[in-house]
Amino acid sequence: MSPSAGHLGKTFVKCDDCPPPGTPEENAAFSDIQQKFGKQFESIFPDKLAPRTVIIIPSLTLDQDILSKIKGVVHYEERMLCLLMLLRMPNTNLIYVTSMPVADTIVDYYLHLLPGITGHHAKKRLTMLSCYDASIKPLTQKILERPRLLERIKKLVPDKEVAHLTCYNVTNLEKSLSVQLGVPLFGTDPDKLYEGSKSGSRKSFRAAGVLLPEGYEDLHTRQDIAEALAKLKRRNPSLRKAVIKMNDGFSGDGNAVFKYADLVIDDALEKNIESVLTKQMSTVAKDLSQAMFFEKFQEMGGIVEEFLEGEIKMSPSVQCVINPTREINIVSTHDQVLGGDDGQIFIGAIFPADETYNVTLAEEGLKIAVVLEKKGTLGRFAIDFISVKQADGSWKHYAIEINLRKGGTTHPYLMLQFLTGGKYDAKRGAYITASNSKRYYFASDNVSSEKYKGLTPDDLIDIAMYHELMYDGAAQEGVMFHLVGALSEFGKLGLVCVGSSPERAKAFYDKTLAILDHECC
Repeated sequence: MSPSAGHLGKTFVKCDDCPPPGTPEENAAFSDIQQKFGKQFESIFPDKLAPRTVIIIPSLTLDQDILSKIKGVVHYEERMLCLLMLLRMPNTNLIYVTSMPVADTIVDYYLHLLPGITGHHAKKRLTMLSCYDASIKPLTQKILERPRLLERIKKLVPDKEVAHLTCYNVTNLEKSLSVQLGVPLFGTDPDKLYEGSKSGSRKSFRAAGVLLPEGYEDLHTRQDIAEALAKLKRRNPSLRKAVIKMNDGFSGDGNAVFKYADLVIDDALEKNIESVLTKQMSTVAKDLSQAMFFEKFQEMGGIVEEFLEGEIKMSPSVQCVINPTREINIVSTHDQVLGGDDGQIFIGAIFPADETYNVTLAEEGLKIAVVLEKKGTLGRFAIDFISVKQADGSWKHYAIEINLRKGGTTHPYLMLQFLTGGKYDAKRGAYITASNSKRYYFASDNVSSEKYKGLTPDDLIDIAMYHELMYDGAAQEGVMFHLVGALSEFGKLGLVCVGSSPERAKAFYDKTLAILDHECC
């Protein structure tokens, strides 16, 4: 069973007055807690001086088997360290929980970036907690298994009326945590998680009236896949490839690509596809066996859709927030940098998306967000597209999936916003700082090299300072690092490179890689 479907078969130690996980009583308690969040949002969120407590749970509550294929995945919990920038509000307290302790050097690095607040003042209002558990289990599960840790978190919250939980994604585990802490959660009720699945996404796209690839959803078996592949080929005889996606896959690792090769369209097409399925299909995650892929696909369900072709095509995304008062905000657009043999793996992002289409892209994203708002979605989410340039120079935007979570484009944008006090203007397709300047960035979660192994966080900071790579608050340009904890063991880290132009942002990125390669040669 996937985390989104239940509680991983685990019985948790619960508080005496909390309803059992997964029961109608828990659902009712969660609903009551969430109803109070709207009032808190209206009265507390706009006031930068208001006392508040934010509990940050960066749990990647996703399928463990697929998650384990990501190198250094436990350190992805560090991506939400961008929320330490909330400490710039002098009466805000943060509780940040991780599976393993975060090095003091990394925490100090983020506090150093805070504008207008000393690190000492911020540190007094920050509590870092750890489960001391590096297993692949979701962090939220680890917390629920530790009643003393839960009790400690409760005692650190002086007033539940001005506290809330923020998480990477929300499942039944996070729901239970919210109820046990008695604190509202800024995220979509897990009962509505189907809306963020690949199948649910396609239904929302149709309801919004936007373009989407030809395809079929709510599939489970190999026979379902073969029949869908055959239907696609019959509808489009020139189709060369199709994509098979698990409903709850992420970062492309739940995808596979099927190549039609020399299959003939005749009465036996479905049978012939099923017979060559394993031979002509390749999983995106190289160490995910086909047997495991089909097992997970049957468990989660999934879709089959055409592989969109085009001489010039991009992979942009739109980031949205639906707040507790049901207001919809388009907060950013990005061009995703994708890798892998068929361009299915998320590597990084360019902000904003290309100026030739980012305004129309945001308009398509808004149409989908309106549908999701009506379905009860709450919090931050992203909509991924494939945009294909037409002969007349215009672009067609095909919606491909909805991610109801704080994905790879969330933390770079929040860092920029927190440090510059600016906002993305979706109607202009530009990010404008508080000083009325434009800013851009080039970001990656996957800067990786065997040569980087052995570099400690202290080494990285020394290199960055010596070569003047640190973010400059006065110029509002420079480099910010994340996933630093993964560097020494896995040779992997993340970068957000901010510049006054797209070219300067990319130049910072290229310079950083050149310096790291030089220092580690």
